[in-house]
Amino acid sequence: MLNTTSLNMAGLKETFYISHGSPTLAIDDTIPARHFLKTFRQRLLPQNPNSILVISAHWETTHPTVNAINGPSDTIYDFYGFPKPMYQLKYPAPGAPELAMKVKKLIEEAGFKQVHEDHKRGLDHGAWVPLMLMYPEADIPVCQLSVQTNMDATYHYNLGKALAPLKKEGVLIVGSGSAVHNLRTLQNVKDSVASWAAEFNDWLKESLLSGRYEDVNNYEEKAPFAKLAHPWPDHFYPLHVAMGAAGVDAKAELIHDSWTEYTLSYASYKFTEST
Repeated sequence: MLNTTSLNMAGLKETFYISHGSPTLAIDDTIPARHFLKTFRQRLLPQNPNSILVISAHWETTHPTVNAINGPSDTIYDFYGFPKPMYQLKYPAPGAPELAMKVKKLIEEAGFKQVHEDHKRGLDHGAWVPLMLMYPEADIPVCQLSVQTNMDATYHYNLGKALAPLKKEGVLIVGSGSAVHNLRTLQNVKDSVASWAAEFNDWLKESLLSGRYEDVNNYEEKAPFAKLAHPWPDHFYPLHVAMGAAGVDAKAELIHDSWTEYTLSYASYKFTEST
């Protein structure tokens, strides 16, 4: 069984997709999403989860892999050219090896092949940047699960479905990416959003809030400007995992919506399982 020392609830019904945007979210008070994440506990999940599972855009592997870390997790600076204070930040959350083994077992039982363990990898910025704002004490055990960009969105949705039982054990499942993510289109402009980016973002919101999850799984065919919004699917697949982990009839809720740099969306969602 998982350690329940910080569990103040019978279980969870929610999963989350967080758009983490730029790594400077950790230090830049001008980014609106920073305030959203700093008030996450107060507004959305006041009781601490038992542990946290993060599906991050910044860990791509050929096969599903979990990091099973004993002791504090290393803080990975998987970016370059940023202000010096970024490289001085630490998020030494405890590892969650028991959760990692549970994740591996659930995935294997669902029919996924060649599920691997990594006993060295710490937390990349897709995990520690939002968690530093959401849970600054860094006292909740954290495990990461990789994405497979050689596979499709439905694969990741089914991966999430396999993880659904973890919610009953008080595990907070967080997909971390960006609702619109095309680094080549970023511009240093304020209060302006590219029309194509807004159209994709609006399509995603309407599809999720209407429960059209099959459309979201087939976004490359269904969504406007899909390839422009996500030239590479790494920042979108964490949404499909969170969506799948919430359950077939889960209700989606937009919990934050803002932009920076013309095309970088911080739209974030909560998925609540049906009762």
